[in-house]
Amino acid sequence: MEEPVTVDTETLKRLYQVMVRIRRFDEKTVELFNAGLVKGTAHSYVGQEAVATGACAHLTPEDSIISNHRGHGHCIAKGARLDLMMAELMGRESGYCRGLGGSMHIAALDLNMLGANGIVGAGVPLGAGAALAAKLRGSDRVVLSFFGDGGANQGVVHETMNLAAVWKLPFIFVCENNKYALSTEQSRTTAGEGVAVRARAYGIPAVRVDGNDLLAVHEAVGEAVARARRGEGPSCVEAVTYRWGGHSMRANLPEYRTKEEELQWMARDPIARVEQRLLELGASEVELKELRLRVDGELDAAAAYAVESPEPTVEVMEAAVYSPHARVAEPAVRAGREMTVVEALNTALHQEMGRDDRVFLMGEDVGLIGGIFGVSRGLRERFGEERVRDTPISEPSFVGMGVGAAVAGMRPIVEIQIWDFIAMTMDQVVNQAAKIRYMLGGRATVPLVIRGPQGGGIRLAAQHSQSLEAWFVHVPGLVVMAPSTPYDAKGLLASAIRDDNPVIFLEHKMLYPTKGEVPEGEYLIPLGKADVKRRGTDVTVIATQMMVQRALGAAQDLEQDGISVEVIDPRTLVPLDEEAILESVGKTHRLVIVHEAVKRGGFGAEVAALVTERALDELDAPIVRLGARNVPMPYNDKLEQATIPSRDDIAAAVRRLL
Repeated sequence: MEEPVTVDTETLKRLYQVMVRIRRFDEKTVELFNAGLVKGTAHSYVGQEAVATGACAHLTPEDSIISNHRGHGHCIAKGARLDLMMAELMGRESGYCRGLGGSMHIAALDLNMLGANGIVGAGVPLGAGAALAAKLRGSDRVVLSFFGDGGANQGVVHETMNLAAVWKLPFIFVCENNKYALSTEQSRTTAGEGVAVRARAYGIPAVRVDGNDLLAVHEAVGEAVARARRGEGPSCVEAVTYRWGGHSMRANLPEYRTKEEELQWMARDPIARVEQRLLELGASEVELKELRLRVDGELDAAAAYAVESPEPTVEVMEAAVYSPHARVAEPAVRAGREMTVVEALNTALHQEMGRDDRVFLMGEDVGLIGGIFGVSRGLRERFGEERVRDTPISEPSFVGMGVGAAVAGMRPIVEIQIWDFIAMTMDQVVNQAAKIRYMLGGRATVPLVIRGPQGGGIRLAAQHSQSLEAWFVHVPGLVVMAPSTPYDAKGLLASAIRDDNPVIFLEHKMLYPTKGEVPEGEYLIPLGKADVKRRGTDVTVIATQMMVQRALGAAQDLEQDGISVEVIDPRTLVPLDEEAILESVGKTHRLVIVHEAVKRGGFGAEVAALVTERALDELDAPIVRLGARNVPMPYNDKLEQATIPSRDDIAAAVRRLL
């Protein structure tokens, strides 16, 4: 039976040229890799050209795609410039990502190609987040995420299928099933009949097609795109194809496929099939040769452009990590109505969601009941379920979607119900949110707030009581905030929401009922500005979150003995107000650092290193660090109290210095 012609001859010629462009780009990349001009690694798309070409043929420049390791083909199919792509693969500043992303993270933001991803399956929740952004804006834009058969076994792909179906997102899952996840054949790793069958289990329309047949892919994805534009939700297309080369250009792996199998698939060359179809439709050999020669000329010019382009500087690299923080002034007067930390956070959420319709909140139980600690009460009633979204218990998917929505222009706030659960999302936070701006050459912003309650004190035991700020302080690209008062909570949360960087916003459970005066109107607290909670002259105490209150209590006790303690709350751990700390140590010449997290490897070690490196001569005594005992948080109340530094522990540490 003849294949159905779903495109006219001129369109088929154009798509043929796209396929040739994809193949020749990767063949040229191999040449340049062997010549030492493309370094690192790259993953060839040769053999799979029909998938990207057929899928992206239906997309407008406003539609988005997210890719994976073999992103060259997807970029080219979306219309990316070959010279800027080649410059990126050579690590040049003129590349799409200014030489900071390379092959695995190739992107073309001007075309809404939002980046390839080096983490298997990770682009799927990011793409769903971009689709959520499109839905919230009420546009008819669609988003398409490419992933492989290896990625199909990642839990986050399944979680995203579920949530995309529940929320009816304009999203297409395109699985490029090339039969091998690196070296392991699919039958040895994957149960069942394939990805399409799995998608149908989530109520998602799904088809399995010949991925080497351009017209079959074109037809299947065309139907999925039309469905998404009509607001009917996600679809899945599983395209069975084959990569001709190995996993990557520098893998140097033993042979894991038979030559017979490779030759059988090469005989099903997707480009040769389109050539044959065009000849049957009346195109001439000369015409097709001219199209191929034109592509060769484009590739030669792209390679020459890349070779002549300069490499990025250290200054370019460092400027790409963070988007500049806004310069704001702290209120001159802090007086106002008394409220709790919960009320202050709630007020800030109401304020910022009312101010900017790009701001939305999602998380477990944040809508109908207003969060288990009440932080989001009243938001659903005021702003509706579209902007206050209850999620499944599926942190990796909705945090990843928050990242994707932020890159796509929204300003999401994601609540982690109990901060210990952040461990479920470390890829989305550390490998995605923190690095996307950098990997895309500083050309993207990720205005995302991830907030939730951490810390012990209410007998929730080992998996609901950790203080984990040190994990995130260590990661370039993240802002880390830790308020200790209602005033700080409101002002810092507003600043976090308006910042163009991913913010880790830590709320201590024991501080939620703490009361304090809060100004009525809008105000912001500048990032990287510590607050001197109490002036003193004999010793400096640097404290965070719940320990601020205990340090102030200890200072009050010590005052009875004539000891003057200065208590400083950094408020933002990244960026850190180093000058405020050094200035205080220069005045008191003694330093105690206290936090609730375990002492070993904690944030206090960084502060101690800072003072040792820059103000050692100012110290009249060794630095003292206080933290929780090196044990998981116990359930027994007396043991919990013995684990966390107390007011008396802080006072005793100060006395030891004098």
